[in-house]
Amino acid sequence: MSRRLRALGGIAGLALLAGCADSSRTVTGPTGPAPSYAQGADQGQAGQEHGHVFELRNSPGVGEAKVKGGGGTGIFYHGGPVLQAGTDVVAVYWASGTLYANGPAAGTTGAGSADGSLVGYFLSHLGGSPYFNTNSTYTDGAGQAIANVVNYNAYWANNTDVPGNGQSVSDAQMVAMLQSGFDGGKLSYDPNALYAIFSAGTVNLGGGFGTQYCAYHYHGTVTIGGVSKTVLYAAMPYVYAYPSACTNGTPAPNGDPAADGVVNVLAHEVEETTTDMMGNAWFDRRGYENADKCAWNFGTTQNNGTGVWNIIVGSKNFLVQQNWVNAGSGGCRQTWP
Repeated sequence: MSRRLRALGGIAGLALLAGCADSSRTVTGPTGPAPSYAQGADQGQAGQEHGHVFELRNSPGVGEAKVKGGGGTGIFYHGGPVLQAGTDVVAVYWASGTLYANGPAAGTTGAGSADGSLVGYFLSHLGGSPYFNTNSTYTDGAGQAIANVVNYNAYWANNTDVPGNGQSVSDAQMVAMLQSGFDGGKLSYDPNALYAIFSAGTVNLGGGFGTQYCAYHYHGTVTIGGVSKTVLYAAMPYVYAYPSACTNGTPAPNGDPAADGVVNVLAHEVEETTTDMMGNAWFDRRGYENADKCAWNFGTTQNNGTGVWNIIVGSKNFLVQQNWVNAGSGGCRQTWP
């Protein structure tokens, strides 16, 4: 599996990890010793100024659990913050029309519970699921387990200054768009929220969509009430625009290929934000976060007559990659325990 640091945003110092070889992983210095309760001692170093990408399905080695080079569970704590008490999510649908079937109308805002799309259903039922409980095997700096809680708080279907097909959108531009939402009262600031930015067609969030990655999470700085605040966000492009690179290529279990495809990528970014929100908490010696270690690894699958699935969230079948469990010797699991 490969990863390298590439500058893709318009903000100085921002970079995105893209796939190409473990030996080429760029580092910026040690993060310090792991706390005594961690599962092992990390002998590696990791950069803190980068975005973590969901690599392409056709990248070398995808679908294989990344277990080489680790001790203990194969993933280590580096001292940074996690979303221990629960992860809030705000969906930002940045498109000129309704992005996913039965989703919010363009130009509207509302509670997450009012989002009738499959994406909205998944976010509303992810917390408390056996799948998301895999993240409870991770802890904060005090050794407290991460809660199996995801709150889909709100959405904003932003139809202002919508980027066009093929247009590259930098991290600076995404953060500026979020800032406009805060300034205009379309968004409420929440330090514990992941602002998931969804786009349409081939809009190129970050500059490498479909060629280097399928999505990524990162953080930026916004101004709230005259005070600088950190905002957590994920670039969530329209993965069905590149089905061979960014979807599993099997029939959609809910008959909605676009939404069925993006929930797999969305789960990846939510759980990585939960366990490594600032890029300095949980990852292995090569920089892989928990979901990276199981990217495109689905485990045992079934067919419901409509499509292929492997987990149940709420009462619906979904095909979502497994997640790395930080227990025992570690491993990719669909559920926990």
